[in-house]
Amino acid sequence: MAVRVKELKGFQGTDVRQLSQLLEEQVPVHLIESLNWEEFPYQPKVSFRIAYANNNIVLKYYVTEEHVLAKTRETNGPVHQDSCVEFFFDPLKEGRYYNFEVNAIGTVHLAYGSGRSDRQLIAPKTIEDAIVVESSLGTAVVNEQNGQHFWEMILVIPASILVHHPNIQLKGLTAKANFYKCGDLTAKPHYLSYYPVNTAAPDYHRPEFFGDVLFE
Repeated sequence: MAVRVKELKGFQGTDVRQLSQLLEEQVPVHLIESLNWEEFPYQPKVSFRIAYANNNIVLKYYVTEEHVLAKTRETNGPVHQDSCVEFFFDPLKEGRYYNFEVNAIGTVHLAYGSGRSDRQLIAPKTIEDAIVVESSLGTAVVNEQNGQHFWEMILVIPASILVHHPNIQLKGLTAKANFYKCGDLTAKPHYLSYYPVNTAAPDYHRPEFFGDVLFE
């Protein structure tokens, strides 16, 4: 089923707390619960809300997991090794996509291309100047902590960060995307997706398994 992305009503300015509140009030929750690979059975509880406002994608993740790890502080570093949420976005359904990967303390990795071996990193300063990220865990390094942990994160992603699609407008756009949760180096490595990924081994860089995302 396609993810329908609503335009937030009542939004003015760029206040992240206001955006978060409007998301909670106006937007349904989607569960990230596809376990695609039997050798990685651990399933944290993960969900998200997505909307748009003023040509910005507004994305909020909610995570409950047994092990939290977040060591990467450098933009475009290996955030997938930490407790990480991801949004892979193909705005024109052309098989070329942006991979937004964010660890639990808000460090972003962003690149563009047609597959795993064809990635062009977006410049760190461009990422840092454009994308707003707020995590309930803050920004300090988190060495692995055991026990039940809940954290949430909101991202405000301006369409201008889609540098290979200048002047793109979100309103009315029909795109392809997938939403993920992973943690390669956590005590319980895991790989969850929103749309199922039918591969022999974990591989998020498979746009043929993206689903429809409709910006209303």
